[in-house]
Amino acid sequence: MNPDIRTKTAPNPPAAAPTVVELAGLRRRLASLLYESLLMVGVLALTFLVPYLIVGAVWAVAPPGWFAWLHIYLVLGAYFGWYWRRHGQTLAMQTWRLRLVGADGRPPGAAVGWLRYTLAWPSILCFGLGLAWALIDRDRQFLHDRLAGTRVVLLPGPQPARR
Repeated sequence: MNPDIRTKTAPNPPAAAPTVVELAGLRRRLASLLYESLLMVGVLALTFLVPYLIVGAVWAVAPPGWFAWLHIYLVLGAYFGWYWRRHGQTLAMQTWRLRLVGADGRPPGAAVGWLRYTLAWPSILCFGLGLAWALIDRDRQFLHDRLAGTRVVLLPGPQPARR
């Protein structure tokens, strides 16, 4: 090839800037968890307490304890699963501008959502050890998020109105 002949190539278009996602802080996630627990009182009152009161009053029976726990697990799983799949946010997460995302940055699918939900039970019920995990995790993620491959990210705040 002749060194005097130079080929012109079209300049490469600038690459799209990667989306930077900020992981939600520990205090914000714990505050959201506290708010979520208050909302769960209402969800369980409507879907657990009321039916059990009616069944007990009308038929004078009480389901066995294992059935009550299964009922709670399924009701809360349906609540979290529906919200996480829909927009990646529960009501409390919307308030605190948090979103649950998978490795691809989108809301988790049904299987990943149920996995995260199931792993959150021992994470919380074992004296919060899965939550305390965030103190030693390199990304400050809860143990159930680390194991399920999910992350809780912070959404940007509202943009000021332009005049």
